[in-house]
Amino acid sequence: MNSNDPKAVVERFNYEVIRGGSRECFEALMAPDFVNWSAPNEATRGAEAMWATFASVLRPAIAGMEVHIHEQLCDGDKVTTRKSISGKHVGPLLGVEATGENISIDVIDIVRIQDGRYVEHWGVNTLAAVVARLHRQSVRAK
Repeated sequence: MNSNDPKAVVERFNYEVIRGGSRECFEALMAPDFVNWSAPNEATRGAEAMWATFASVLRPAIAGMEVHIHEQLCDGDKVTTRKSISGKHVGPLLGVEATGENISIDVIDIVRIQDGRYVEHWGVNTLAAVVARLHRQSVRAK
């Protein structure tokens, strides 16, 4: 991987951190002053809160997690990625017990890369819609 190529840094993060769960890679790719502007409040804007989302929310709930990068655009130090995170819903996901359903979360994010590391993130995703659908299905199944 070329650490000077912002797209390659984002690809590595998606495949090794999100899909692979590598804490070592996460630490290598996150700048000490990283800010996740998509976080709900200032207390959750740091790198550790982002790691917790992957390690404590998504990974326990989604077996066979895959990341599919559909498109990436690079403009200077910012990379925009359109991707999906998919797998089988096998554990609690934001209050919804495992359904065994295959799920897919669509994501568009923008990451600013500096010196081969994530320094800022903005993003939108369909996680809330996926959880709402799973909840409706689990209520109907009861």
